[in-house]
Amino acid sequence: MIRVVVVDDQALVRGGFRAILTADPDIDVVGEGGTGADAVALVHDLHPDVALIDVRMPGMDGIEATRHITTSSDGCRVLILTTFDVDEHVYDAFRAGASGFLLKTVAPEDLAAAVRAVYAGEALLAPTITRRLIERFVSSPSPTADQRLQSLTDREVEVLHLIARGRSNSEIGAELYLSHGTVKTHVSRILTKLDARDRVQAVVLAYETGLVQPGHANS
Repeated sequence: MIRVVVVDDQALVRGGFRAILTADPDIDVVGEGGTGADAVALVHDLHPDVALIDVRMPGMDGIEATRHITTSSDGCRVLILTTFDVDEHVYDAFRAGASGFLLKTVAPEDLAAAVRAVYAGEALLAPTITRRLIERFVSSPSPTADQRLQSLTDREVEVLHLIARGRSNSEIGAELYLSHGTVKTHVSRILTKLDARDRVQAVVLAYETGLVQPGHANS
């Protein structure tokens, strides 16, 4: 069972997401709140697997809440919710440790699928919005990050390129003629070497260091 908390300052939105998620037999919404402070407290007290958090809330916003959660919780992943399809704050949320990003207009079936993906570590990279945000708000290269990239093998660099293009493990395996298990091993080693929480952070790092160039994510 995937334990989820939902945090949004609009009660109607929270109720809608709760109804959608509880309809899935494998998802249990264990708590909900209306502020960033609520999100931090809920994660601390309830130890959920995934936290759905709105970006813009009064007081502590979703970005600051994400930062608190990802630095202090034991494994809770954050899925950011927003009304805006182009929002620099979403990139800030990725930098804070979020594992994915969804518009509130997401289809019900896609919401449950997103929670499952984030829970499984398959962070949300495929949507065009996510790629556009990563490309638009990439900062200057980080020397420390560049050193970490140098620890990757040639094959791991190939895999990271494909992750940055939004490829799933199955698609990576098909393109590189590798088994699914081998791809999973490569991905795990990449995350360990880069000290990345998940695929989103690995991709942000790839963009920041120039390993992947904006505009080539879909090639």
